[in-house]
Amino acid sequence: MADYPAHLVHDHRLFDGRTVVIRPVRLDDTRRMHEFLEGLSNANRYFRFQKWIGEPSEKLAHYLADIDYDRHMAFVCATGAGADAPIVGDARYNVNTDGESCELGVMIADAWHNTGIARLLMDDLIGTARRRGLKRMEGLVLRVNLTMLRFARGLGFAVTAVPEDRTTMCIVKEL
Repeated sequence: MADYPAHLVHDHRLFDGRTVVIRPVRLDDTRRMHEFLEGLSNANRYFRFQKWIGEPSEKLAHYLADIDYDRHMAFVCATGAGADAPIVGDARYNVNTDGESCELGVMIADAWHNTGIARLLMDDLIGTARRRGLKRMEGLVLRVNLTMLRFARGLGFAVTAVPEDRTTMCIVKEL
């Protein structure tokens, strides 16, 4: 496992005046990640995981916080720099078996939609994937998740139908 990439931690002032910290997730974020998942609406969890998740498990929170910073990278948005600052956003990728592409996932706390943090997280995630040498970022998005599809297009992702699954769309960005 690679060392924690502390050089990727940075503050950002949002247009509404709040300051957030964008940083790679850490294993000690497990409790905060669980609280973040619990705070998401059912619809938000469904859009992210593409299945109904009632009460998020500690196991899921641990999985999301325990990454290797090489084949699995994740950035979180926290409301401050303190050890107990709540997590309000998460963007991550997992490198695919081809070693050249990665699958992404993004989730933002309901109350933090339209604040710009999704863009901040994705900018860092895309930049990290490029520096890692990845050539393509891709993901599956539920067809009914119009907000995510619009957001992906705005980031330069191509959006195409998945012929064998009428419920999802494929988003792809050449890096």
